[in-house]
Amino acid sequence: MAGSNPNSSDLERFRSEAIDFLEAHAEPKAHAQAFVWGKGPDDPSLFEEVDREKELQELAEAKKWRATKFDAGFGWITGPTEWGGRGLSRRHERLFAELELRYEVPSQGFFGIGLGMVAPTIADHANPEVAADILPRMYRGDIVGCQLFSEPGAGSDLASLQMKAERDGEEWVVTGQKVWTSGAHYSEIGEVICRTDPDLPKHKGLTGFVVDMKAPGVEIRPLRQMTGGANFNEVFFNEVRVPDAWRLGQVNDGWRVALTTLMNERASIGGGPGYGGGFTRLKEMIRHFGLADDAIVRQQLMDLYIRGSVLRYNNHRAVAAMKRGELPGPEMSGAKLLLTENMRRTSAFVSHVLGPKLIADTGEWGTYSWSGYVLGMPGMAIAGGSDQVLRNILGERVLGLPKEPGIDTTSPFKDLKVGTQNRD
Repeated sequence: MAGSNPNSSDLERFRSEAIDFLEAHAEPKAHAQAFVWGKGPDDPSLFEEVDREKELQELAEAKKWRATKFDAGFGWITGPTEWGGRGLSRRHERLFAELELRYEVPSQGFFGIGLGMVAPTIADHANPEVAADILPRMYRGDIVGCQLFSEPGAGSDLASLQMKAERDGEEWVVTGQKVWTSGAHYSEIGEVICRTDPDLPKHKGLTGFVVDMKAPGVEIRPLRQMTGGANFNEVFFNEVRVPDAWRLGQVNDGWRVALTTLMNERASIGGGPGYGGGFTRLKEMIRHFGLADDAIVRQQLMDLYIRGSVLRYNNHRAVAAMKRGELPGPEMSGAKLLLTENMRRTSAFVSHVLGPKLIADTGEWGTYSWSGYVLGMPGMAIAGGSDQVLRNILGERVLGLPKEPGIDTTSPFKDLKVGTQNRD
């Protein structure tokens, strides 16, 4: 959807136009202050715990800002002009994003899953008429999208899902349950993968759909986490009717649809170093608690920095590939795996440095607040594919190793005879 490679004068004109728009509609951010231990917010939690009423207010503000951007030509910069986009390049899109960071605007996190994962899948696999209807409304913020893949009985093995869709004329009747669905409670549409042929091998009997999250038969329940909040949901579908026009891709070709979404998901999730509040914060933490000369602590901190740098360089490589028009590949699985490993090591690091301060709330700045990070980390190790699944992907697709034995594979040890050797 992106336009051709722009020259410097094109970018400069666009930059000037973007600054004029931002100056007219938003306030510039105050200059960032150098980090000082004990000043400013101290919560590095991975999941923001907000009450639903406040969340809906913030969503309304976010939608208003997206609509303002879209109507001015900055909401879908790389989108087709016939669908309300600008038809410009990804360089234009990145330039606007960099400029927007300098201004106080409502959080756009509500749209991360819909625009980062669901919309690209709709663009690649949906009926053209449906895509032309849904995508402009998603990019304008009129509707929010969520992703419905995980199921209670399937774990990280997406192909083992059991939620079924049965054809009834020009509609499909969808029945089953999904779980760990972020944003389901405020989304208007969702991308769902269902089993449409139980007699085919598990990867081949799946089909993707766009579903109306407000349709009769859709029930959404919040899931309480050990952090105390409820960022995720379980969603029940009781004979929900979905038009065949809202199908994604061909019948029983849903695995291809799912892979499109998953690669974009891992590209989105694996974007940061995983430090939780920045490396400077960790460095100042050990100084504050008198551990700056502790050789073991210094080694742990340096290990975090090196791993974060490796992740950053890996992401640069992935971005360069996408600039060339290539789809996200297995390197995104590596990025997600590196991210959660960094988070795991960061959790261990702060636990070692803070000790009892992590579990006893004394009100001291920068101590107990880290419990939100430590308790949220296990959820991040599952989101976007568990570590085991990601290692299997890298082993099979990058290293060329045999597929892990399972119910749908042949064990490489099936011909091995145990206990029959002649021991004489």
